[in-house]
Amino acid sequence: MMNETDLERSVRRAIDGYFRDLDGEKPHGVYEMVISCVERPLIEAVLHAGRGQSDACGGALGINRNTLRKKMKTHGIKG
Repeated sequence: MMNETDLERSVRRAIDGYFRDLDGEKPHGVYEMVISCVERPLIEAVLHAGRGQSDACGGALGINRNTLRKKMKTHGIKG
């Protein structure tokens, strides 16, 4: 088995806690919930590291500049 990264362990702990906290309720939209929680800080960190250069940041994320701008708008991230 591959070793888990710190990020993977953190996500796993958070998701396990989410399911425990449901207390019998049926989960809904877990994938979208996790992606939206991770996407914003990821984009912000890459933009900070790339000094806001959308071309370079998009490349680092593996998405094009227009997709990055759309995601920034969705999450209310200023360029």
